[in-house]
Amino acid sequence: MTIDLESFRKYYDSYYEQLCRFLNLYSHDPQIIEDVLQEVFLKLWENRDSVEVEHVKTYLFHAAKNQILNYLRNEQNRHYLLERWFDQQIEDKHNKECFDLEKFSSVLDMAINCLPEKCKEIFILSRKENLSYKQIAEVKGISIKTVENQMGIALKKIRDFMTSYSFSFIFFFL
Repeated sequence: MTIDLESFRKYYDSYYEQLCRFLNLYSHDPQIIEDVLQEVFLKLWENRDSVEVEHVKTYLFHAAKNQILNYLRNEQNRHYLLERWFDQQIEDKHNKECFDLEKFSSVLDMAINCLPEKCKEIFILSRKENLSYKQIAEVKGISIKTVENQMGIALKKIRDFMTSYSFSFIFFFL
């Protein structure tokens, strides 16, 4: 049996709704059903010259069933792979972040205490008191530019100090 545009349109109009109801047994997602049926009818049209179809209705129902089962299997595999990837990312992140927080805090406090007095005061107001540069400038009676310069000096000195203690990841925290 050859399939021309007229017969294809007839099959589509005759069986589309029935196929939708049938595929609803496998998935209640109308988008998935629509995608599956689009794929089934597209394959039928693309292979119209080579496909041997005696009973079009049977062919369409079998093709739709196989297509949705393949889709669901692939979707399940995709979810499984995504879960494995996500678990691996969490494990990798946990391993990377595993360090002695007490030692880190102790070395950071030493670095802050080694700062020049003005830098130290401004750094503490910024990082520990959570004041903005503008608020620090008002409290200290200095310009915002001076606060920015002092913070730059403080951060550089702390980075250098921490790096000497092999805490190079400090760049991410400051």
